[in-house]
Order: sequence, then structure tokens, then C-alpha cells
Amino acid sequence: MSLPLAGIKILDFTTLLPGPYATQILADMGAEVLRVESPTRADLVKFMPPYIGNGMDRVSAAHATLNRNKQSIAIDLKKEGAQEIIHKLLPKYDIVIEQFRPGVMKRLGLDFATLKETQPNLIYCSITGYGQTGPLKDRAGHDINYLALSGLASFSGREETGPVLSGAQIADVAGGSHNAVMAILAAIIQRTTTNQGQYLDISMSDAAMALTTMAGANALTSGEDPDYGTDMLNGGLFYNYYKTSDDRYISVGSLEPNFALALLSLLELEEWKSKIGDQSPAMQKQISEAISEKVGAQPLTHWQAEFAKIDACVEPVLTMNEAFKHPHFIERGMVTRAIGNNNSEIKQINTALPFKRQEAHKAGGKLGADTLSIMQSLGYSDEQISVLKENRCI
Repeated sequence: MSLPLAGIKILDFTTLLPGPYATQILADMGAEVLRVESPTRADLVKFMPPYIGNGMDRVSAAHATLNRNKQSIAIDLKKEGAQEIIHKLLPKYDIVIEQFRPGVMKRLGLDFATLKETQPNLIYCSITGYGQTGPLKDRAGHDINYLALSGLASFSGREETGPVLSGAQIADVAGGSHNAVMAILAAIIQRTTTNQGQYLDISMSDAAMALTTMAGANALTSGEDPDYGTDMLNGGLFYNYYKTSDDRYISVGSLEPNFALALLSLLELEEWKSKIGDQSPAMQKQISEAISEKVGAQPLTHWQAEFAKIDACVEPVLTMNEAFKHPHFIERGMVTRAIGNNNSEIKQINTALPFKRQEAHKAGGKLGADTLSIMQSLGYSDEQISVLKENRCI
């Protein structure tokens, strides 16, 4: 059975995480992605250890994952001849995705307004921190800044610590990557009826604000700001992480009464059952302390065995390598394999979408791995390619 995006062709001008992860998802679903990379300003992800392979074939594990199932061509977009190469490529590709600051692609003559003149069905997606409009559109930023400015960080933490860092890039992935994928897929569907492309302005800070959903809705209605440790999801209830006797943790999400009662029964905290509905901070703190004392008396393995017997929304906090080996994720196919440049097999995290490849993925390779073959397919002679190399255009 063919993958759902077979036949879709994407020209990818992105770097780091948001854009490359978006095109990884699209490539995993069958889209043909050609990544345009600078030969002089390498993507920083390439230098993040640990590494896979040796010598010229060595790439970082993160890069090998983010760029799987893609081709790579090295072009310095500022050099003479670069625009000609891109314009020869464009008729073969119907989607462009880029991640430069606003105005960069226009200065290069590769903005949507210019390209749609000759390719009206082009779908063009720009991913930036603050979007293409507004007073902050030209400002630099990273995930932590988008979470801060959007208000999300203002209630994601504890009273004693303030905002806390996440181990994953929330705005980058949920905003830059996932929103870009959704917007591109929606634009593809619309194009089937209109035969017209469109411009997609993806802002990671917009996406971070959109993620506040319930807390944001409540704040807009009441005029009151959520605070640290006051909401049911940020420590206001006994919904929390609890440390075991061996310094591991379990997650307790027993919000509904039936789950809460099952939790308290297993922990032999019968005296708290009648008070579980009291959501006052003082009572919830007492319940949390009682749970904490019980959980802290036994190691993680004890609680794993006990809570496996009941359904109470309680699970262990696993390390990454423990999660990779968990029978559930193994059966779900979340650990997949990819073939590297030297034909070695590499383990990678799979896409969470249901369109799983039966064969192994192709791991992301070295910078410009497909430059020569692509240039030849565009009709460039060996002599022309040599001149472009001498000029450091490719």
C-alpha cells in the first residue's frame, strides 16, 4: 500500500528543528523532500553528539533522524547562479517551506509573491518565531522565549521555583512543526478544488499561546491570570509526580473520582476518601503529602507491580531507554530502523502518525549528498558544475 503523500514534492529551505521535523513527518508519509542546505553555513544540528558513522559519512544522531527519507543539495543562495538552480528545480516541486527571518527570501528573489507569478499552484510555508507581521516579526527567539511571551510559562511551574524548563521544545515542535504540517496538508486539500496555491504564515509564538487552551479561555473570560501551583494541572491538586524510595518517580493523574478512590484504596489511605472532593489548597496539600509519604516508602518496581493491577491513571516515569524497551511502544512501532550511508542499521524514533513504512527508513546523510545527481538531472554539464563549484555556489 502506497504512503498517503506519494507524489507530493517539497523544496525545504529550513534548518535546526521546527522545519526539518515538519518535513521529516511529511517525508515519512511519502512526500519527496529535497533539502536545500548552505555549503558554508552548516546546520548546527549536524554538530550535536552523539555521532553515527565515520569520516566523511559521520553525522549526528539527531540530524540522521530529522533528515531521514530526504535528499540534500548544497547551494549558497547568495552566490551567482543559485537562483537559476532554484528556478530550474521549482517546476518539479509544488511546495516550498522556509525558516528564514521575514524578508530574507524576498531579498533572494525567492519569496511567494515572486514565485507564484510563474507557479500559481505553489504552496509556500514560512516558519518563524513571531510570524511575518507585528512589531516582533524581526526579533530573534528560541523555544523558551515563545513560551514566555505567550503566557504559557507564567503558570507552568511551581510557586517555589517559578517557570520550569521542559526537556522538549514545545513551541518549536507543536508550533513550528505540527502546525506547519497541518497547514500544508489543508492547503493541499484546498488546491485540489481551486488549483491555486497559497502562502502559509506559521508563528511559533502564536502556536504557544494557542496551546494554553483551557487556561487561556478561563483567563480571557474571568480577567484573572492562572498562577503557579493553583490549577489542577500544575500542582493545585494531587495530580503530580511523586518520588519513590529509590529516587525514581511515578505520575499520578487520578483526577476523576473513580480513579482517585482506586488510588487511595491501593495506598491504604482510606481516611482521605471523603475529602478528595475538597479542592481547597490546604486540603489538596494534605492529600498530596499523604500520597507522597506512602509512595516514598517503596521503590519504583514495587509501585509498578501494584498499579499494574488497577486502572487509576498512575504510571512510572521512565527514562528514554526504558520507554524504548517498553512492550507497548515496541508493539506500536515507535522504535524504527533506518539505513545509514555505510549501510549500517540505525535505530530511530518513529513518526506517531499511523502511516508507518514497512521498509527501513533512509537515514539523513551528509551535506549535499545528492547535489551532483540533482544538478545532472537539471541538465547541467560537468563543465557548468565545475564552474559552480569553483565559485562556491554548490
